[in-house]
Amino acid sequence: MIRYNLLLLYIFTVSFCNAQKKKSVNINVIAYYAGRPTMIDSFQVEKLTHLIFSFCHLKGDSLAVMNAVDSQTIKNMVALKKRNPELKVMLSLGGWGGCKTCSAIFSTKKARKTFAETTKELTDYFGTDGIDLDWEYPVIAGFPGHPYSLDDKDNFTALVKQLRKKLGKKHEISFAAGGFSAYINSSINWKKVMPLVNRVNLMSYDLTSGDSKVSGHHTPLYSTPEEPESVDEGVKELIAAGVHPNKIAIGAAFYARIFEVSDTTNHGLNQPARFYHGLSYKSFSDTLTEANGFTQYWDPVAQAPYAFNTGRKLFATYDDSVSIKLKTEYAARHHLNGIMLWQLVDDRFENGLLNVIYEVNKKSE
Repeated sequence: MIRYNLLLLYIFTVSFCNAQKKKSVNINVIAYYAGRPTMIDSFQVEKLTHLIFSFCHLKGDSLAVMNAVDSQTIKNMVALKKRNPELKVMLSLGGWGGCKTCSAIFSTKKARKTFAETTKELTDYFGTDGIDLDWEYPVIAGFPGHPYSLDDKDNFTALVKQLRKKLGKKHEISFAAGGFSAYINSSINWKKVMPLVNRVNLMSYDLTSGDSKVSGHHTPLYSTPEEPESVDEGVKELIAAGVHPNKIAIGAAFYARIFEVSDTTNHGLNQPARFYHGLSYKSFSDTLTEANGFTQYWDPVAQAPYAFNTGRKLFATYDDSVSIKLKTEYAARHHLNGIMLWQLVDDRFENGLLNVIYEVNKKSE
């Protein structure tokens, strides 16, 4: 009997240690989705932990789904739990250009309470698992013309408190954060907000934005002398602000930003430029090719790829399979909460960047 009990104790101990080991290195894979209702069925959602509908909006002081198509999209996303029972499906508020009234609405206690109540109602109606706040941005300028105020910082904290009170511990709360220093240092009271949320989704992309007058990496893993903003810098600043690594999800870009540059020096990198257009990852193999005049390069300091068309003076900055692998390894190595991607529609249905994340994550188990 003693031997049997010792054997059981040994099996339990080994199983527990293995479970703890797996938990310590396996990271969440979080995808935003802003596509058609039926298109979501074509993606390999078994490789995700979280799927975020993008976007709900404010209707007065209430969280609202704008039309029947969006409602059907959410229903189809929730139905994917039959394929992946562990999948968390979340609603998201806002997005770039989608939070014009956030500063004014969330400035009152009554409106924050109504918003939390309607969030709970929609969550219960659709059977979703929580809310992601994508307010771009509290306190600092975001979408052109959208109001902002110094009071946004305290109001954001009060909003999260109200949401947690209404949603309880069962549902998740996350928010998308600007991946640049001005946001990290100004927009959020990290020490008050982070104990109430499950994670912050660091938008460590668009660091060279559409408003930039100089070309550069828009989602580099590491900083360079010319470009101080990066994934690594954002993570370090969050940790310095008191955010625990296990609540940080870093951002991966499933799209390119292409700029027209005025100088071909350095293959178009860090040159005077204007934004040309974006490009989905699924179109890279048809567009960023030698046949189309593009040569691909790698920045060993930023750990980031780019491509340049000398003839047309077009500079493309993006994530690819190599940089995505490095980002996923970075998240696991630093015991972060996960890797977040914008957005799933830009990926291939099979053998895309999501698969790269999955394969790296699987090897970490």
